[in-house]
Amino acid sequence: MSLDTGSDSRRQNDEIRRIDAYWRAANYLSVGQIYLLDNPLLREPLRREHIKPRLLGHWGTTPGLNFVYAHLNRVIRGRDLDAMYVIGPGHGGPAMLANTWLEGSYSEAYPEVPRDEQGMRTLFRQFSFPGGVPSHVAPEVPGSIHEGGELGYSLAHAYGAAFDNPDLLVACVVGDGEAETGPLATSWHANKFLDPVHDGAVLPILHLNGYKIANPAVLARIPQEELDSLLRGYGYRPRYVTGSDPATMHRAMAEALDATITDIRRIQDEARSGGRTERPSWPMLVLRTPKGWTGPSIVDGVPVEGTWRAHQVPLAAVRENPEHLAMLEEWLRSYRPRELFDDDGRPVPELTATAPHGDRRMGANPHANGGLLLRPLRLPDFTAFAVDVAKPGGSVSEPTRALGRYLSEVIRANADARNFRLFGPDETASNRLDAVYETTGKQWEGEILDVDEHLVRDGRVVEVLSEHLCQGWLEGYLLTGRHGLFSCYEAFIHVVDSMFNQHAKWLKTSKRLPWRRPVASLNYLLTSHVWRQDHNGFSHQDPGFIDHVMNKKAEVIRVYLPPDTNTLLSVADHCLRSRDYVNVIVAGKNESPDWLPMPQAVLHAARGAGIWEWAGTEDGGQPDVVLACAGDSPTLEVMAATAILRQELPELRTRVVNVVDLMRLQPAGEHPHGMSDREFDALFTTDRPVIFAYHGYPWLIHRLTYRRTNHDNIHVRGYKEEGTTTTPFDMRVLNDVDRFQLVVDVLDRVPELGVRTALLRQRMLDQRTRHRAYVRTYGEDLPEVRDWAWPY
Repeated sequence: MSLDTGSDSRRQNDEIRRIDAYWRAANYLSVGQIYLLDNPLLREPLRREHIKPRLLGHWGTTPGLNFVYAHLNRVIRGRDLDAMYVIGPGHGGPAMLANTWLEGSYSEAYPEVPRDEQGMRTLFRQFSFPGGVPSHVAPEVPGSIHEGGELGYSLAHAYGAAFDNPDLLVACVVGDGEAETGPLATSWHANKFLDPVHDGAVLPILHLNGYKIANPAVLARIPQEELDSLLRGYGYRPRYVTGSDPATMHRAMAEALDATITDIRRIQDEARSGGRTERPSWPMLVLRTPKGWTGPSIVDGVPVEGTWRAHQVPLAAVRENPEHLAMLEEWLRSYRPRELFDDDGRPVPELTATAPHGDRRMGANPHANGGLLLRPLRLPDFTAFAVDVAKPGGSVSEPTRALGRYLSEVIRANADARNFRLFGPDETASNRLDAVYETTGKQWEGEILDVDEHLVRDGRVVEVLSEHLCQGWLEGYLLTGRHGLFSCYEAFIHVVDSMFNQHAKWLKTSKRLPWRRPVASLNYLLTSHVWRQDHNGFSHQDPGFIDHVMNKKAEVIRVYLPPDTNTLLSVADHCLRSRDYVNVIVAGKNESPDWLPMPQAVLHAARGAGIWEWAGTEDGGQPDVVLACAGDSPTLEVMAATAILRQELPELRTRVVNVVDLMRLQPAGEHPHGMSDREFDALFTTDRPVIFAYHGYPWLIHRLTYRRTNHDNIHVRGYKEEGTTTTPFDMRVLNDVDRFQLVVDVLDRVPELGVRTALLRQRMLDQRTRHRAYVRTYGEDLPEVRDWAWPY
């Protein structure tokens, strides 16, 4: 029974005693993981050979995390809550491992680590040990959706998990070091986007233990009044639990947690009954405890508990220093393990009864293994949104505008399931996806003025000018069993480089855990890209996210460069159906030629790379030159260069190869989409010059193809960090990826042409000179460039 129900003092004291026993057990298991190789129940005096040779792990934050876990167990059990636990303190791994082992969810995921002495020994031995588990909260830990390797993302993940989960409570511990990061500072504003009617609740728990690795934590050192004003300014109503005496702290925490859960329920009930329409002020907790709480107070004459020295391993010389060994044994025995575990090493019934049961255990909550809850999207027929293509290049359209119409229907088809959202940093309309507003609005819980457009309390589009927050929300949303897409300007997706890193590593690790079920892929749409920054300029010109993504494991990475609208629609549909990938789609938003009718676009997207037979002149024979392209703007320039060559050199046999799936260029042994050498040689030849116009930095193509037979003949043009605020064609000229330069490249690399092409070469270079003069005089591209269309 909860402490706030008026039960008698004896029952309250008994409940506190059981919570304290559970906390002591978790602390004991946490210390054991850091130090012990054997003798897990201390059946004999601790000896040097019982200690790990390398002491790794982080003790300082762990007792506070265990404290919160024990108290959350009580309210989950007492109120039958559906709750998750997200922790921000990066290396809190011992806590999550200890608690999931205690409650039994760890042994269910890993039967080889049972809840007995042998299992405890394995739990200890594997921690931060070769072939074991990491010291932070990684995918291997049941109940986790949050990789603890990098700080700053916990609160964004928590809110992403709460979206569209009306009955879910996400308790999120924010470390005081983590609270100093930019992503976390922004994440406090996520409460302005949480709908109390249709979303769940997030309970932030700011854990102030005073120090980071070596320095004081900012929020732990500012005056209490300033801290309170800061948190209230963010829109929260904080409650404070402060101290070090366990008995006092247990009672204070229980009372604060009960009052907080009551507040959350009241907010939700009022909103769901229609009695409240303004944005609520959500409760939160501030827990202030000593760093390394319950650990050694003084070691070698200097303070440890409550200082930065408790951050990692408080007793660092246990194998070498008998005094340290004795202190470790005293520390472990202070938790009274004989009261907590029976003769076989199993947690005593009082402990197992303290934890919730079944799916109510935080380590077994199905939301933390989102694939268990994942339902396929109901996707409309993407071909219904096709643009008509009577002849290749005979019309133009805006690719992302067509995609917006498709996504609008995706949202409509899944409205009742509430399992799809579109995330972006204030760019949905800018990226020409605004057809989605015909179906939904933008979620916004703040003040709405008459002049505002598309702001609603319950929208499927979520926009905030923080790429970190969009990424974190989407990750939390996906990892708890839903679907989504992140639309962003290409240059600024770099803001989330490290967040992408963590998610890609999470997916790679999850794939080898049989109990982790596949989740929906993380889908990026990168638009407003490098080649069309007509008014933004150099600062907005960077296609390097592709290079960054390509560093990750092939089993989780996909990159697509659709050349036109219909191919984009086919690629997008494929990505929304996929699981356990990171899909990067790069597509323009401006008018560009429509090359392929939908049936051909579907086939081309499925192939990933192929010959456009209608564009070249090889006529079934061996080409003299291959003109390859990847990306919408490079495709346009290759097609224009091909048209010039067909007119000027009709005897030249050209082959046009378009690449949609960048992974097709890799060898088959390195990526599931890769081509065999035979297939690659058939497409690109073994000895013919290949002029490759690429969307991004050219050296990536060389990196992908360096082991191919014909690599020495592959000449790549792409973005080489030349840019400014200028016309679309001038951008291509600045980077030597324009049609005239591509023609020159062909002339220079087909030796059979000899000197008879000197005049054509001169004319091509003159055209570049003429272009420069024209664009600087008139501010727009040459008419024959601006109005060019495929003539064949």
